[in-house]
Amino acid sequence: MSNDTSEPAAQGGTPAAVPADTTPSAAATQAGGPAASGTETSAAAGSQAAGSAPGTVQIRLATLLQAVAAVALVALTVTFGLLWWSARSTNHDHDAQAAADRHAEQVATDYAVGASNFNYQDFDAWVGKLKSGTAPQLGAKFDATAGALKQLLVPLQGTTSATPITAKVVDRANGYTVDVFLNVTSTSAQNPDGKQSTVNYTVHLDPNNNWVITDVGGVTDMLPTKK
Repeated sequence: MSNDTSEPAAQGGTPAAVPADTTPSAAATQAGGPAASGTETSAAAGSQAAGSAPGTVQIRLATLLQAVAAVALVALTVTFGLLWWSARSTNHDHDAQAAADRHAEQVATDYAVGASNFNYQDFDAWVGKLKSGTAPQLGAKFDATAGALKQLLVPLQGTTSATPITAKVVDRANGYTVDVFLNVTSTSAQNPDGKQSTVNYTVHLDPNNNWVITDVGGVTDMLPTKK
């Protein structure tokens, strides 16, 4: 009886070799799959730690620059606004001062012209012009001297007429002081052809009391004389 031992040898002998998987992933798995996975996790954790530390806030450079630009813009706007307001206030003060000067010069000129137009035949009307727009104390002074002036001027048969030349505020320290210059033509019985002269009035005004005239100098300079 013959026994065939070839088949059992094939089954119970050394197993047939299985071709090895030569791909990189397989090799890594065979070399130590769990260790490779741990390395990747450590690398990711290291990357996260390098990116941001726990408890810190990241601010982008662009955001920081925008914030700085916004603050600078606000500061510039405020500065410009203050400068504009200051310039506006200065201009307003300058305009107000110029307007007050013009008003004072006009009031003084009107008074000087009125006081320099005289006719001996209408003496009382002239005295009224001298008192027009003046403070009560000054008006009282003109009333006190009116009698003497009438005795002097009426016999001379004097007349005067005036045209303004210029007026200028010269002081604001204690009210307004205005110098007024007039071209005055005067006639009299002794000088019927008349003569011309330049007369200067110094008019003091109170801007806090409706621009009343508190004092006047130069009134007698325009009056006709015997010469």
